[in-house]
Amino acid sequence: MTKIVIIGGVAGGASAAARARRLSEQAEIIMLERGPYISFANCGLPYHIGGDIEQRDALLLQTPESFKARFNVDVRVMNEVVSINRKQKTVTIRDLTTQKNYQESYDKLVLSPGASPIVPPIPGIQNSRTFSLRNIPDMDKIIANIEANKPKHATVVGGGFIGIEMAEALIQRGISTSLIELSAQVMAPVDREMATPLHQEMQHHGVDLRLGVALEAVFPSQQQSAEELAAIDEHGLELRLSNGELLETELLIMAIGVKPETSLATQAQLELGELGGIKVNSQLQTSDPDIFAVGDAIEDPEFVTGDAALIPLAGPANRQGRMVANNIFGAGEHYKRSQGTAICKIFDIAVASTGLNEKTLQRKGLDYDKVYVHAASHAGYYPGAHPINLKLLFHPKTGAIYGAQAVGKDGIDKRIDVIAVAQRAGLSVFDLQDLELTYAPPFGSAKDVVNQAGFVAANSIKGDTRLCHSEELNQATSQQLILDVRNPGELDKLGVIPGAINIPVDQLRERINELPKDKEILIYCMVGLRGNVAYRQLVNNGFTAKNLSGGYKTWLANQA
Repeated sequence: MTKIVIIGGVAGGASAAARARRLSEQAEIIMLERGPYISFANCGLPYHIGGDIEQRDALLLQTPESFKARFNVDVRVMNEVVSINRKQKTVTIRDLTTQKNYQESYDKLVLSPGASPIVPPIPGIQNSRTFSLRNIPDMDKIIANIEANKPKHATVVGGGFIGIEMAEALIQRGISTSLIELSAQVMAPVDREMATPLHQEMQHHGVDLRLGVALEAVFPSQQQSAEELAAIDEHGLELRLSNGELLETELLIMAIGVKPETSLATQAQLELGELGGIKVNSQLQTSDPDIFAVGDAIEDPEFVTGDAALIPLAGPANRQGRMVANNIFGAGEHYKRSQGTAICKIFDIAVASTGLNEKTLQRKGLDYDKVYVHAASHAGYYPGAHPINLKLLFHPKTGAIYGAQAVGKDGIDKRIDVIAVAQRAGLSVFDLQDLELTYAPPFGSAKDVVNQAGFVAANSIKGDTRLCHSEELNQATSQQLILDVRNPGELDKLGVIPGAINIPVDQLRERINELPKDKEILIYCMVGLRGNVAYRQLVNNGFTAKNLSGGYKTWLANQA
């Protein structure tokens, strides 16, 4: 009889336990969790704080009793593993209720400790009004503080998934909210120009968005007197920012990111990876073949290059937990890398991505190209269509898909999911042209946004269209001329790229002799469609030209 001990529940650990039981009725399975909850919807925590998920119990997916009844797993909450003895194949456990230690042996050990919030050593950060959000108890503390102190203002530090979701939750509770982010954009998985609509959406809903600044100190600090510390409860906090500004707030949420929880792995002298996560092989074994690891604590290879990455997402953790159970019982399966496919709701819009972004491609020195497509979520003549902004990154010769990002109000998940499947299946941008996707006016278009991205990318690779990007227009030389082919009313309403001349596309044939043939013409319209029509006219008449991918809309996002 195999004895399996699993450290940690939630996505990875609970999935491993349930799968192991489905594979064997004879195995002894023990799951140890240092907190009070074994399986909860940690991705839903901000939505309960904001009121979208009204019932707290909806977040509790399994209890020790329900897990025991369905899967016959010995679930022990409030039991923390304090050490691993690899030689004797035992773990030492502290019962946090009795504060007594005991030991359990194992045949196979699964580590699923997750990740812990990063809390930097900022003076004054340890106080009664500062919180992070990782689990149910953290959520309960935040809600209790809001209900007790009734803050009028809150500050969130960090513009990732949790930071953005918490900012929205606080706004929904009627609390004025500032969000502080050190970088020039929120939502690091997407590129800066794709984050511009997110900034606009947050500001539209009242978030005081402060980019490019850091939190340096919190006052009163712990070093101050007991009377001053007591004032925190009564009056709140004062935050000193890196730009010298002071910000008064009554609730502080630290959400700058997470780091792999590796204390047990370090104690057991298991090998860590280059990024600080637990190193595993393709079968999710650690440097000890009888110890497996899954979820946010491990380094897993990212899909495009196979380089080590930290990808703290629920989807990979669930799949890894299932695979570990399979491999414990001899399946010999290999993990097929992580794409990092993710989505986030930001008030009334969504942002999603898969694969690598442009920043990462540049950092890794990979040769790439990109296209932007702006189209409607479904047929424009049917009510309720909303714009989709899509960015596709690919190899400039083979068309291999490197990654994609999309922002909009409707249909964002569908488009990124389709491209994520295409990428995993080894399809190229040429194949995106041929995807046969569902169409009816309420749901899509005869040429879907994904098809359109494939058309544009394929045309670029084949040389049917020469594209340029915002960077080139901003650095146009004396041997180039910028041509705006929009209608004059659009220029008056929306603005123009400096130095551009305007010939509307429908007048171009009659006015084509106004353009010089000894200069390269950089063409743009609003989103790139009319620009492509103008491009074909010009090159068919002997001009040298390029069309701005994504048009003025993308150029404008790059300037924000």
